[in-house]
Amino acid sequence: MRKTMTSMLAGIGLVLACGTSVHAQDKELTIFWAEWDPANYLQELVNLYEAESGVKVTVETTPWPDFQTKAFTEFNAKGSAYDMVVGDSQWLGAASEGGHYVDLTDFVKNNNVLETMAPATVKFYSEYPGNSGKYWSIPTEGDAVGWSYRKDWFEDPKEMEAFKAKYGYDLAVPKTWKEMTDIAEFFNRPDQNRYGIAIYTQNQYDGLAMGVENAIFSYGGELGDYATYNVDGIINSDKNVAALENYRKLFGFTPPGWTNAFFTEDNQAITENLAAMSMNYFAFFPALVNEASNPNAKGTGFFANPAGPGGDQFAALGGQGISIVSYSENKEEAMKFLEWFIKDETQKKWAELGGYTCNKAVLESAEFQNATPYNKAFYETMFKVKDFWAVPEYAELLQQLNQRVYPYVVNGQGTAKETLDALAADWNATFKKYNRVQ
Repeated sequence: MRKTMTSMLAGIGLVLACGTSVHAQDKELTIFWAEWDPANYLQELVNLYEAESGVKVTVETTPWPDFQTKAFTEFNAKGSAYDMVVGDSQWLGAASEGGHYVDLTDFVKNNNVLETMAPATVKFYSEYPGNSGKYWSIPTEGDAVGWSYRKDWFEDPKEMEAFKAKYGYDLAVPKTWKEMTDIAEFFNRPDQNRYGIAIYTQNQYDGLAMGVENAIFSYGGELGDYATYNVDGIINSDKNVAALENYRKLFGFTPPGWTNAFFTEDNQAITENLAAMSMNYFAFFPALVNEASNPNAKGTGFFANPAGPGGDQFAALGGQGISIVSYSENKEEAMKFLEWFIKDETQKKWAELGGYTCNKAVLESAEFQNATPYNKAFYETMFKVKDFWAVPEYAELLQQLNQRVYPYVVNGQGTAKETLDALAADWNATFKKYNRVQ
């Protein structure tokens, strides 16, 4: 889903040492990923590994719509075409329970991955089942939902004066969802073709879910208990009801026809002068700092998902982790590659090339945070991410969320409480069908 990206860390002059080969020259590894810019950056990175180790690594790609189907077709055939795959976090359940991924628990513990990567990314890119302490991947391409905003609108003295007069506090980057809602209301001016905010509403896959999760998680809510699969009183909690009500309120400040909006439309809200603020994956923010693709680039700023009413501040997770395929004939070499990949200096180079690193040392460095206008918000976010269900039946759970939540958010059908009560019943039935609960 995350499709285009330019370098996050231009200007870091790191050169990895390339020594004499210590492996057999005929060793080769194949990494499977979707066809997008980060896969190209990964190929550049692994070329350095080949120069250092003598092991040739090829990043094989396929278009996003075919990625999961092609990967699992190969897995189910127990094929050895791929040694590693950079898969979505939602694959963890199906791939681990199906025996397709190598258990990396010992690797994670022995190589201090829990200390070197942002903890939240290891939990959601790598661990399955939830809270089990079993790991199946290494965080690779970090991503999450953040916000862009029209800095030039926010800093206009007349707008600042009018906002202060109406709301009693200064117009600035919102620290809370309440402030963000006030700002969306303030800038919502249909008669001027100017609107308050752009949010995700597309319900074909996970767009709407990612947007709603941004609200739920920051309101202190959860989707359920990932260890017990209990959802009663959790997905339909009072906190989640309030979060969904606020998401519905924000929809009222979106541009006309904003009923099927995802990453393309939400970037256009900024580039086409439609909205004061816009939700999107960090993967799509490079286009907003590029004057060729955003005429408002100089006036565009970025911020992390604000806190909810209780002070909780989290964001919905995107991105992928890299796993070793259990049918690979080169598992030992793949392990050696992962040892190299997780090194701080490798992760620094990965960020320089354009990859969204999850490495704590890189994320926390001033060099990284100052490299682009959105890096600081990305750094803040990757320590505060949460994810959707990673169970094999996640697609059914996602479809049920879309079917229940979309009519309420977009059309105002029913109440938030009725919507989430119905969703809880749907999810309970699904978990019973798959024997997750009795």
